[in-house]
Amino acid sequence: MRPRRHREMWGALFEKLALGATAFGLFALALLLVDVARRGLGVLSWSFFMNYPSRFPEQAGIRSALLGTLWVMGLTAVIAVPLGVAAAIYLEEYVPRNRLTRFIELNINNLAGVPSILYGLLGLEIFVRAMRLERSILAGALTLSLLILPILITASREALRAVPMGLREAAFALGATRWQVIRHQVLPVALPGILTGTILALSRAIGETAPLITIGALTFVAFDPKSPFDKFTVLPIQIFNWVSRPQAAFHHRAAGAILVLLAVLLSMNSLAIYLRYRLQRRHRW
Repeated sequence: MRPRRHREMWGALFEKLALGATAFGLFALALLLVDVARRGLGVLSWSFFMNYPSRFPEQAGIRSALLGTLWVMGLTAVIAVPLGVAAAIYLEEYVPRNRLTRFIELNINNLAGVPSILYGLLGLEIFVRAMRLERSILAGALTLSLLILPILITASREALRAVPMGLREAAFALGATRWQVIRHQVLPVALPGILTGTILALSRAIGETAPLITIGALTFVAFDPKSPFDKFTVLPIQIFNWVSRPQAAFHHRAAGAILVLLAVLLSMNSLAIYLRYRLQRRHRW
């Protein structure tokens, strides 16, 4: 009986420690959000959204940074999501299980943990210099696509792997080809999990600053980006620029930009969660 009591005691202790760690993290996050809201709510106005950055705090706005963020994230999603899902389908549904496959899986998992600054250096060498895209929105989107591809591939493969094998076998038994099975049976069931991976990947990309600074994204842009080849800035870079200023007014502007960035992130996540919920209801079985 004593070993059982010891296990129960240690289990209860670990549960309390885990609960305390979770509560501490949520409390710290709540304090940060309250502090940001206290500083930033006062600067949110129509002029804050419509004005360009300025060296005068009362005139500084986030128009170019907000538009740049929307451009970069839109292009990143268009580039990375199809590539990541296609790679996951190929690795999970077509490639045989052998040493080469395991080697590829190991490298994909390792790439997911590579510091983002290294992706920035890779993007600088390939997209900015070799491909001569310069400091454009397209170069930034391609760099962030490389950053989130390992996350997308891993999450999509897990979603595909969760589809019961019996569903595939039943479709094969009725005479369907492999692509018909994947398109009509596997993908619709796996899409909620794929969307979850997309949420996580894009949530990481929208807050990245180091790769974009490395490829030469600007800190001061006083025009609207109108094409993928225009120069750009994004909200994290604008926030970093304002926080580094000594004036307290710029710090309040940075807090307001953080609130806008959180709103954009929550809007993207809400849309993906809604689509995932609809797909789960449609394919519930």
